[in-house]
Amino acid sequence: MKVPVRAGAFAAIVLLASASAGHLAPALASAADGELCLAAAEKVDDGQTLTPEEIEEARGACGRAITATASIFQKYQFEEAYFAVTGTRYKY
Repeated sequence: MKVPVRAGAFAAIVLLASASAGHLAPALASAADGELCLAAAEKVDDGQTLTPEEIEEARGACGRAITATASIFQKYQFEEAYFAVTGTRYKY
């Protein structure tokens, strides 16, 4: 099974952040949203068309992931994924 590049990068970041923090709970709190956000962006990057429901679900997941992380690098990744999915920049 091919793991999307963005989802794989996110998983590596979560594991690294968890290990450096010494615990798993806080880093994994938004892992599902982050993975959904990045997976949807990967589909768009691969030329697939998302349904309006998928776009709305990914938009919400990306927004939650952006606000849940304190990492500037992760925020950037999620903002780029948000843009790929919605075609607009995330508004704080």
